Amino acid sequence: MTQAPKWFEDAVAVQPESRVVEVKGCPIRYLVWGDLRLPGLLLVHGGAAHAHWWSFLAPLLTNRYSVVALDLSGHGDSGRRNEYPRRIWSDEVMAVAETAGFPGPPIVVGHSMGGIVGIVTASLHGDKLAGAVIVDAPVRRPDPESDSARRGAEFRNPKVYPDRATARARFRLVPNQPCENQFILDYIADHSLREVENGVTWKFDPRVFMNVSNDLLSDYLANVRCRIALMRGERSLVVPPETGEYMYELLNRNAPMVEIPEAHHHLILDQPLAFIAALRALLSDWEHSVPRPARAGA
Repeated sequence: MTQAPKWFEDAVAVQPESRVVEVKGCPIRYLVWGDLRLPGLLLVHGGAAHAHWWSFLAPLLTNRYSVVALDLSGHGDSGRRNEYPRRIWSDEVMAVAETAGFPGPPIVVGHSMGGIVGIVTASLHGDKLAGAVIVDAPVRRPDPESDSARRGAEFRNPKVYPDRATARARFRLVPNQPCENQFILDYIADHSLREVENGVTWKFDPRVFMNVSNDLLSDYLANVRCRIALMRGERSLVVPPETGEYMYELLNRNAPMVEIPEAHHHLILDQPLAFIAALRALLSDWEHSVPRPARAGA
């Protein structure tokens, strides 16, 4: 790995507690940081990712929150299913929320596909959440499924590599983007691999991308039942400004849209400290304010 800064080394040195809960016959692994007497944050990774995409960020939030990150089914060290409808992933999020031991309803923070799961969860189970932060997850006119399917095609035939070093060297972000924090990419790649008969391969199940749901995300977003905020990378190609504006309209222009400067789609990797600063500020505001009422007649 390339040389990492001290904040990163200190963060990954904090070992979370690993737990498992069974959801509809599938074991779901999740990680726990901090004091569970504090308000809860539940972090949801993107497609083909895993809970350790958050493990260098979670310790930076434990001064005010208990923090949990899960591996959705078909990802990381959780079990696999024959199919992966979004509602099942939403059920997994809620099962973790209910078993983690939070003192009250948690706030869900989801990136990319995890943000889409967060939208579905906020729509179906929002009365059991304190809020949802949707990080660079697109809801387009009329819906983003065709683009999601094209991006998913890049994951459908994971290769087997002779050793971890070779695999780590081939790790790439999808969609492709620059990221100067090679130490983060190396760390994530190392936690993305599993041993197989002829070497190592990626942990995710390629079937995750083979049956994309036809549910309209716009309907879910328009019907969220808890406080919600949107984040996007300033240079994101996945959530360009017009997509952010459409999502803002679906929410009756009644939720903040936070833009992270000089950040691409994988903003939690290329601008991690800016992301943490923005998230801390947003959560601090939520602690001391009440949601604005919905627009009259909406």
